[in-house]
Amino acid sequence: MTDVLTFGETMALLTPHQVGLLRHADSLAVGIAGAESNVAIGLARLGASVRWIGRVGDDEFGRLITMTLRGEGVDVRAVVDPDGPTALMLKEQRMSRATRVVYYRAHSAGSRLSPADVDEASIASARVLHVSGITAALSASARDAVLTAVTHARAAGVLVSLDVNHRSALWDAATAAPVYRELVAASDIVFATEAEASMIVDGSDAVSLARALSGLGPSAVIVKRGSLGAVAVIDGQDHVVPPIPVTAIDSVGAGDAFAAGYLAGLCADESPEACLALAARTGAFAVTVRGDWEGAPTRDELVLLDAAPDEVAR
Repeated sequence: MTDVLTFGETMALLTPHQVGLLRHADSLAVGIAGAESNVAIGLARLGASVRWIGRVGDDEFGRLITMTLRGEGVDVRAVVDPDGPTALMLKEQRMSRATRVVYYRAHSAGSRLSPADVDEASIASARVLHVSGITAALSASARDAVLTAVTHARAAGVLVSLDVNHRSALWDAATAAPVYRELVAASDIVFATEAEASMIVDGSDAVSLARALSGLGPSAVIVKRGSLGAVAVIDGQDHVVPPIPVTAIDSVGAGDAFAAGYLAGLCADESPEACLALAARTGAFAVTVRGDWEGAPTRDELVLLDAAPDEVAR
């Protein structure tokens, strides 16, 4: 049995080495990025068994994605699309405190995900299916694929984990909200920011938003608050997750690391409090390193959060 199955889009990522306008870059680092695969890598590093299912182009970027994920210990089940290229993400650090991201996703392999790509047997053999709102936003067929995967998971008694992960560049709030509401109602575990939760339910603060989302059906709702920590409603009980103080270098991927930490704790049969604590520490660790997933820690590395400044382990 696989602990977690993640299903969704992964892109090639190009990042300049220096701060400033992309047009002035003399070289670009080549990597990969995608919410569901970020979570997959985070889970693998924390010791969980994890499988990623997605669609890649028959190109070097597609081969980079499958090679990288396999190298990180993820079981990869990729559909190779001969007619759709692998999507591309460009990350530009315009100044030291501001990062801009541009996507080239139109007609990409990931946007061509469809219900036919859903592996019902893989879902049935997992403890948890993890999906995100990003893949659902890519196209009508990708949305149908996500909903189909969730339907199969529920029929098989597999827990469904959803990270809302709203992307305004892909769809507006009015279009997205009904889909999110449907997905939340079909999920057991939901991760959302306060802004994302406010798109789906009414609430005056993070706690009331978490309770309102919980009222739609999930047994666990975690509302992420960035540097302020998080709040959660799990099996009807409120939880406050204090922030872990760190010096943030790159906040991209923090939410994916947080979700990986929570799900890793869940798959290890840890208590809700322990799952939330692991999520907070994993998310905090991730932001101290540049990259969407490169900072995801192993369990042994989490002790570094408690190290004295500039401490050298010998």
